This record gives sequence, structure tokens and C-alpha cells, in this order.
Amino acid sequence: MSFLSELSWRGMIHQTMPGVEELFEKEKVTAYIGFDPTAPSMTIGNYVQIMLLRLLQDAGHRPIVLMGGATGRIGDPSGKDKERQLKSYDELDKNLACQMEQVRKFLDFDDPETGAIFVNNLDHYKEMNILEFLRSVGKTLTVNYMSSKESVKKRIETGISFTEFSYQLLQAYDFQCLYKDHGCKVQMGGSDQWGNITSGTEFIRRNLSEKAYAVTTPLLTKADGTKFGKSEEGNIWLDPGMTSAYKFYQFWINADDRDLSSFTRYFTLKSQEEIESREKEFADNPNELKRLLAEELTIRVHSKDDYESVLKVSELLFNKKANADFLKSLDTKTLTTVAEEIPSVSLGTSEFEAAENIIDLLVEKCQLLPSNGEARRAIKGNAISINKEKITDHNYTVNADHLLCNKFIMVENGKKNKFMIVVG
Repeated sequence: MSFLSELSWRGMIHQTMPGVEELFEKEKVTAYIGFDPTAPSMTIGNYVQIMLLRLLQDAGHRPIVLMGGATGRIGDPSGKDKERQLKSYDELDKNLACQMEQVRKFLDFDDPETGAIFVNNLDHYKEMNILEFLRSVGKTLTVNYMSSKESVKKRIETGISFTEFSYQLLQAYDFQCLYKDHGCKVQMGGSDQWGNITSGTEFIRRNLSEKAYAVTTPLLTKADGTKFGKSEEGNIWLDPGMTSAYKFYQFWINADDRDLSSFTRYFTLKSQEEIESREKEFADNPNELKRLLAEELTIRVHSKDDYESVLKVSELLFNKKANADFLKSLDTKTLTTVAEEIPSVSLGTSEFEAAENIIDLLVEKCQLLPSNGEARRAIKGNAISINKEKITDHNYTVNADHLLCNKFIMVENGKKNKFMIVVG
């Protein structure tokens, strides 16, 4: 299956320029997507574009990952109704380095024929002074042409600085540089980038007398109208330190059934035949389809070990049969994830004495119950468990031997109320 045919069945084509299909059919194509390092991690929204590059590479073509060391310092007006807050150069450089490491996980940079290439567009501009920029870059397009682009037109009424107005010139010149240096004939991106991309094809036509092309994807939206890539807690990041593997997994598990088909097509690496067969097999079981997608993506974005840890966390939190032996088998990383997912109380080592009365611990130290009387009634009602062991005596003592991995104590009050005490 050709690259564009692959994108078509996945629903990942919004617009293409005439002739691009023939280009992909007749030669190995070099194509690029740009990423501005405005955050310390990429999100699953950025991962849509990484998938484009991966599918391009899998189809036998060469991807270029253009990192916006320069454009990130300017700010892209596309899709924004007001000026961006500019980041410091140090912050942008750190973000860029982190994002490059993330991308390395998803593309092959070693293959001699299709290996991906990193380019930092700061290299296009760091030796260029303002006069050279105005003569070589600024002279190519008219203000009228630039103002007609949707990303600029929307901002004319509310106001746009010269800084953000010039972003279109930088992105267009990037395309020209990549064409000259790497034979890059196609730029891809989200549908909001069409104006910037076609400005680049115009640069190449006017300045190089050559033909270049644009391919854009639809902006992925959710059936309930909320922005893709966000949960109630905020962005879903690719960095495990910003979004845990468990939260990442749960994002896909909790997806709206109506979004399942588009999410699968955008993010799976399975073939069309495999996906259509799977959807037919589980037509009446969308939860299994979500589980399969969540498994595939958690392993790819995080790791197999992280996925196994996610399953253990889910087992502990949702399987009523999870017992004390299972809890004690969990490692520090898994218990840390559990502590992030349920209400937790931190105690300093000095606050956790060698022997704590159960009522004093629950009421005074951790405030998990409102009063001593309430704690006694809960114990009498067989509702309190420490590390999955029922407590029946209000004189019960909790000590260092109860610490899981020398740090954690799990408390349960009834079937639904779970807490973690974290010592240290």
C-alpha cells in the first residue's frame, strides 16, 4: 500500500497539493514536519505528527524532523487568538533536547536508505543578520499574500505583532533550506499549518524554480467536543515524569466509544486488514478494542515493563481478589504509581514512630478518619485494612515491619476508600 493510500484509509488526509500522489508513486520522497520546543515534552497531540513520519518511513521514504530552535523563539500564530508568551533561550534549548530524545524512540535514524534526519532550524538563521534576512527572505512574499493566510487573517482584527507575523517567512524559508540541503520535496503537518506550508512551496517556486508539495492531516477532535490530548488533569505528555504510564494507559481505556475508530486509525501500527478484522471480532465489545489500543501505545510510548506495572496497579485498585501477598510483591515504582492514583499522606521518618497505635495513626497523624470514635466504629465493623490485612483490634500497632519497600503502607476503609501512607 502506498503512503498516501495508507493515510487515506486511516482518515489522516485533510488537504494535498496536486501532483503529490504521483510524486510518491514514482520516487523515494524526503518529507518533513516541524516541531517547536515550547514545552519540556511532546504531547499525544504531537504524536499525531510523529505517526505521520513513522508511516512515511515504513512506506520506504525518508523523514526529516525539523526542530524549531529558531521558530520556537518567535511563536506560531496558527490556531492562537492571542500572542504567545515567549520562552527563554535556555528553556527552549532544554525543551528541544528532551523532545529530540523522545522522537528517537519512534523513528529509525540509522537506516542508510530511509533513516530519519534531525535538523535544527536555528542553523538556518544564527549567522544571518537582519539585513540579509530582509533581502533574502522577506522580499519573497508580499504582505498581501501573507495576510491572506488563515493563520494571519484571524489575528488581524485582534492584533498580531511583527514577530508572529514573520513566523510564516521563517517556516517558508525552512522548507526552501531543506529542499536545497536534503532534496526535501514535501512538508506535512496539521490542517492549521496549510497556509505556512504553502508559503514554503511558493518560496521554492519563486527562489529555486522548483516544485514542492504540501500534505496536511485533519486536526483530531473528540466526539464530546473537548480538545484531543487532554484529560481532566491536563495534557497527556509523552514524558513518563509528567504523565505516568498508568495515566497514559487510562486515557485510552476511558476514551469515548465514538472516538475509538479514529483513535485506532491514527495511532496503531497494525495493518488495515488486522484492524478491520479486530473491529469485526469485537464489534460488541468496545472495551476490548480500547484495551488492545492502550496496550499497544503504552508499550510503544513507555515500555513493556511499564505496561506490566500498569496491569499490576490496575489489578490492585480494581480487582477485589487482589490480596496481601500480591500487594507485597509490588516494587517501589509500582507502589509509587499507586500512591499517585489514590489519596496519599506523606509522613517524615521522624513522624512515623517505631510503633503507632492504629487509631492514632489514622486520626491524628494522617487524618484519614475524622475522630477516634469513627475509627473505632470502622474497626469494629471490619472495614479497616492495613496492607490488605483486616484490623479487628483498636489497640493494633503499626510499625516499620508494615512498610512496603521500606516506604509505603496501604490503608483501606471499606471496599472503595483506599489510601497510601508514604513514609520518608
